Formats: sequence, structure tokens, C-alpha cells
Amino acid sequence: MVSDFRKKKLLHVFNAFFDTNRSGAVDKKDFELAIKKITELRGYKPGDAKYKQVEDTLLKIWDGLQSRADANNDGEISQDEWIEMWDQFAKNPAAAAEWQNLYCKFIFELEDASNDGAIDVEEFSSVYVSFGLDKQESVEAFHKMAKGKQTVSFAEFQQLWTEYFVTEDQEAPGNFIFGCYICSLSKHSHSHSH
Repeated sequence: MVSDFRKKKLLHVFNAFFDTNRSGAVDKKDFELAIKKITELRGYKPGDAKYKQVEDTLLKIWDGLQSRADANNDGEISQDEWIEMWDQFAKNPAAAAEWQNLYCKFIFELEDASNDGAIDVEEFSSVYVSFGLDKQESVEAFHKMAKGKQTVSFAEFQQLWTEYFVTEDQEAPGNFIFGCYICSLSKHSHSHSH
């Protein structure tokens, strides 16, 4: 059984980053929207090598996700299928699927705008703001994740990444790699009030 705490974290990633069109399920259209959002954020134009790289990587992630999680082959990943897949991951993170490692690297590179191999607070928060999360909450999340350091390297990020999907410890720094998961939950449940 997946605890409520882990379920909240998994649904934060599902709602904030995967279910881009808020349909309640993840499908290829969500990935096409994500490609548009991310390339606009970085200023890549269709035809650019960087644009193609984002597109290729995200479509590869979609293919991997679909083949791993779409249990009933309906072309969509439901919240239940999503949770079940990450629960399998948590049982043996060392055996992560290729698309999961690819996604981890993609998120790191997306955040590492200066391409110096480390993420700082500005790089981190600007990505989450573009996904609709609060700037101040994103800054706080970075400081919790970085444990007081100025930057987070890829090796550190990979450990935090695994921790996010696996840990039951509510204080664990890995809980904050996708911005403020608790804040966004309360926002998603009230997000239609403004």
C-alpha cells in the first residue's frame, strides 16, 4: 500500500508536471503541451537543435512511461496507474526504468540553465514558477533541498530524486525537488477559487 504521504507527492508530480492540460489523466497531448511550455521558457524555436532535443527526450519519456504504466493500454496513464508504477520503483530504485533516469536527467538539465553542472536557487525557482508554482515557496523548497548549500550537483540531485519517490520521512530534503509539494496540493484543491 502506498501511504497518503507518498501518494500526495506522487500526485503533485502528476498534476503539476505531467497532466499539463488538467484532464485527470496523462496522455501524449500533455507531453506535446510540455514541449511547447519548456521550449518557450528557454526560448527555443521549432527547428533549433535544442528544441528538437527537448522534443525527442520528452517523447522518449512518454513512450517509456506509457509502456511501463499504461496497464489497460488505453493511451492514457490514470492516477492509479501512475501511483502503482512509482510504488514498483520504490521497491527497487536501482532497477529504475530507462525513461525514469532520462526524466531525472531532463529535469536537472532543464533547471541548470547556465549549464554549469549545478542548480542554484534562481535556476530552480524560475522553472517552477513557469509551471505555475509560487516563487517564494519555490525558493524555500530549494533551500530545504540544498540543505543550506548554494548549489546542488547532478549526483546530489539523483539521490534527492530517489528520496522523493521512496521516502516516508516528511523532513527529507528530497521531498522538495519538485518545488513545494504540500503548498501545491493545497493550491490545486483551491486553485479554482481565484
